[in-house]
Amino acid sequence: MFFRQLFDLESKTYTYLIADPKTQEAVLVDPVLEQVERDRNLLQELGFKLRYCLETHIHADHITGTAKLRELTGSLGVLPEKAQAVCADRLIRDGEMLLLGSISIQAIATPGHTDSHMAYRVNNDRVLTGDALFIRGCGRTDFQGGDAAVLFNSVTQRLFTLPDETLVYPAHDYRGFTVSTIGEERRWNPRFAGRDRASFIELMTNLELPEPQKMMEAIPANEHCGNLASPQTLASRTQH
Repeated sequence: MFFRQLFDLESKTYTYLIADPKTQEAVLVDPVLEQVERDRNLLQELGFKLRYCLETHIHADHITGTAKLRELTGSLGVLPEKAQAVCADRLIRDGEMLLLGSISIQAIATPGHTDSHMAYRVNNDRVLTGDALFIRGCGRTDFQGGDAAVLFNSVTQRLFTLPDETLVYPAHDYRGFTVSTIGEERRWNPRFAGRDRASFIELMTNLELPEPQKMMEAIPANEHCGNLASPQTLASRTQH
C-alpha cells in the first residue's frame, strides 16, 4: 500500500493519498481546494489514477477539492450516508467497505463533531479519524448537528475499541503531531482519559471557541463537494 500524509498550512488539514501500486488506483481523503494542483501533480508524478475523493464529513474550516478533482480526473465523490450533500456520486454507510485493489477502507460511523461523520479504517492497521479524534484532542461539537454526548460514545465505543496498535491519522493538527495510536490516545488524550461522559460534555460545552473563519462559505460549498457556483446555478444544472 502507498500511503502519504499531505498538509494544508492555512486550515491545518491533513489530506491522505492512498493507492495500490499494482493497480495504480488511488483515493484522496479530505482533499483541500487550494491544494488541488499539488495533489494532481503528485498523482501524475507517481503514475496513479484517482478513483475516489472520500470525505470524512462536511467541513466548516476549508472548502473541499472534490468537485475540482472530479472535473480534472474523472474521480468519484464519496460522502457519508447521512451527509447533507447533493453532489455525491456514492454514499457510504457504516460498516461498508470501499475497495481499491488490495486495499480495504471500512467506514466507521463516528457522529458527534457533525451528525454524519465517518472515520475510515484502512487495511485493519490504521484509522483516519477525521475530526472525531485528534492527537491529544477532538473536534468541537457546537454546530452542524454536533453533540458532545454522541461524540463521547463514538470515540469510546467505536474508536477506542480498536486494537491499541492501530495507527491514528487525524484530519487536523494544530501542534505539530502527525500520527498516534489508539492505545496512546486512550491513555493520554486529555479530552477522554479519566473522564466519564458527563465531565466530557461539561468540558466541550465550555470551550467557547470562535467560529471557523471560512464557515459561512465552506459549509454551503462543501454541500456541493466544493463547487463554488451559486445555488441558483447549481439548481438549474440539476434540472437539465
